[in-house]
Amino acid sequence: MNPYVLMTLLSSLGLGTTLTFASSHWLLAWMGLEINTLAIVPLMAQHHHPRAVEATTKYFLTQATAAAMILFASTTNAWITGQWDINSMESPIATTMIIAALALKIGLAPMHLWMPEVLQGLDLLTGLILSTWQKLAPLALIIQTAQTIDPLVLTAFGLTSTLVGGWGGLNQTQLRKILAYSSIAHMGWMIIVLQYAPQLTLLALIMYIFMTSAAFLALKASSATKISTLAVVWSKSPTLTMTTALVLLSLGGLPPLTGFMPKWFIMQELATQSLPLTATIMALAALLSLYFYLRLCYAMTLTISPNTISSTTPWRTQTTQTSLPLALSTMMALGLLPVTPTIMMLVT
Repeated sequence: MNPYVLMTLLSSLGLGTTLTFASSHWLLAWMGLEINTLAIVPLMAQHHHPRAVEATTKYFLTQATAAAMILFASTTNAWITGQWDINSMESPIATTMIIAALALKIGLAPMHLWMPEVLQGLDLLTGLILSTWQKLAPLALIIQTAQTIDPLVLTAFGLTSTLVGGWGGLNQTQLRKILAYSSIAHMGWMIIVLQYAPQLTLLALIMYIFMTSAAFLALKASSATKISTLAVVWSKSPTLTMTTALVLLSLGGLPPLTGFMPKWFIMQELATQSLPLTATIMALAALLSLYFYLRLCYAMTLTISPNTISSTTPWRTQTTQTSLPLALSTMMALGLLPVTPTIMMLVT
């Protein structure tokens, strides 16, 4: 892609999200979401592969549907209350429509069905943008409107997403689909605690971005898209294999890695709010997710590829891509648990 075009599209992505962050008016927020969607569509379709075009079409249709629902809900709210302000959502019908539309935007279950299919048709870097940056604007709107949304609806979205994210990833062999289900499960963790401690939602989002960036960049560095490909990575790049396995365990929420911290805080908050059943279901759903992360780790570190290679084993592969983003995100994804007391002071 032409670097000038790429720069324009990335700037538009930034502009759209910033516009939504800064807005207190529904029309301006909707405009930001639309700029965001239109900016990522050319990035998704840039390879002209039938799968990429299909993924782009599916993404565009779902996002357009969600945007239309947001516009309809905000107009309904303005009609009933006479206000376009994001914080003055007083109509229950409009509020329910808004949360349904925003759930469709970020792929919360049961509005998640587009997410694995779309992510599967994209390359890893565009998939990374879709899994991280594209979640920011809708999540900002969800956080702003959370206090007007029925708590039961948020709890239902959170529990359904963590369970679907766990169950859905169990039978997958494609890494991008596994990461899509991982994203759905993490979104569930963020939504479940939103009504009690929004700062924990923000913490979970930041940690999720670090871990998902590390996972996508590591898979990009090793050019892996299927579980079977992971079995041959160790001979080419042993260090990368080790750190990728640890990043996947961090995504699963195992101590002493970064991913344990948000889950620990969220479980603690749910227990404080006298919700032991919700906390138990969330913990069991996390075990489901952990299983498929362990499956990936097993494939990477404990198996040898059945392929017989007649040539000399390539012990080191030369790479032309920059490794600084991968190194930084991996460091964040693995080593932030010791600073938990400091973070605890900031979020409480």
